[in-house]
Amino acid sequence: MDRRVKYTKKIIKDTFIELVTEKDIKKITVSEICTKADINRATFYRYYLDVYDLLDSIKKEFETELKNAYSPKTENDNTVMNFAKAMLEVFLANKELVKMLFNTNNGLYFLNNILEIAYSRCKEKWEKDIPNITEESMEYASIFIFNGALGVINFWVQNDFDKDINEIAEIIETLSYFGTKKYIYKK
Repeated sequence: MDRRVKYTKKIIKDTFIELVTEKDIKKITVSEICTKADINRATFYRYYLDVYDLLDSIKKEFETELKNAYSPKTENDNTVMNFAKAMLEVFLANKELVKMLFNTNNGLYFLNNILEIAYSRCKEKWEKDIPNITEESMEYASIFIFNGALGVINFWVQNDFDKDINEIAEIIETLSYFGTKKYIYKK
């Protein structure tokens, strides 16, 4: 992709994210984005159909970045801690975008593809470590773990990324493996 195209798309996306932090997405217009980004409407429409197409594009790029963030080199590297740290590093590098995504309606929905990747990795590990595990048990466990992890991440985002990545990853790992009892009583 041409460097000018990348720059123009970045300006459009950055402007949009800035506007979404100021007001509801339903009240943002293409004209407003273009004025603030100092581009004409034809330039916007060259890349996006409307504001929601722009939002979808931003979400897809972020999902791709998250998917590519974690690839364990060995089986020993494939841990909840390492997976969580890789994801959290991407979140931290994209603070404003993450705040916007977590604050829009169904903001957590964009993470479904990432959760599917995490589930397939967990499933492989569980099937290897626990040969008689049922599909239903894996489903319940993964729903519990992933929704809990999303809650922890959302709380971290809402508190303006107030804790270190390692600390959040450790919370997610501890709660994932041992539940609340071990986490609460270790303090």
